[in-house]
Amino acid sequence: MRPNPTHQVTDVTFVRDLVAREGFATIVSTTTAGPVASHYPIVLEDSGDGLVVLTHLGRPDERIHEIDAAAAAGREVLVIVQGPHGYVSPSWYSPGSSRAPTWNFTVAHLWGVPQVLTPEENLDSLVALVAHFEQHVDEPMWLDRDWATPVARGTVGLQIPVTRLDVKAKLSQDKDPTSVQNVIDHLRAPGPYSDPALAADMERARDEGTPAP
Repeated sequence: MRPNPTHQVTDVTFVRDLVAREGFATIVSTTTAGPVASHYPIVLEDSGDGLVVLTHLGRPDERIHEIDAAAAAGREVLVIVQGPHGYVSPSWYSPGSSRAPTWNFTVAHLWGVPQVLTPEENLDSLVALVAHFEQHVDEPMWLDRDWATPVARGTVGLQIPVTRLDVKAKLSQDKDPTSVQNVIDHLRAPGPYSDPALAADMERARDEGTPAP
């Protein structure tokens, strides 16, 4: 991503919260056929050595991504987690401010070498993944291991220890307080650019001094 210290985030808690809230990622690999991308739910765990992405690929995506070759060669994959984002009109700024339109967003880029899980580890990961999302359901349906075992054979489980990350939260931090409030108000209002989630992120960035999700 384009370097910009104003929008750079280094707080690991921010990354944990972003992944926990969004739960869906784009996985990008460099292969002999060129770059490929797929989209899957993820969870982020802590190990003794740092953050670890847990996810899976549906077959035959593991072949398309050449995961075995990447693991053997120590080749990184990129995991992209996108938070709320939306258009910001310069008409929302206070008089005399910038006339340039922009796009506010939150995103995390996580790199790491994939490690292929054993079938049992993959099943554990799928059970944990379902439990993570079902916890907010009124009548949760936990993943039954006996039922899930044959289904899990259609997936390849991955853990990706995060070796480096790049996180940006562009939430009008460089604008004056009146402009920031105007943008928040417009994002909360009904209309084609309504985005309450993005407005909430902007409010937290302003009120807490950090752009925590």
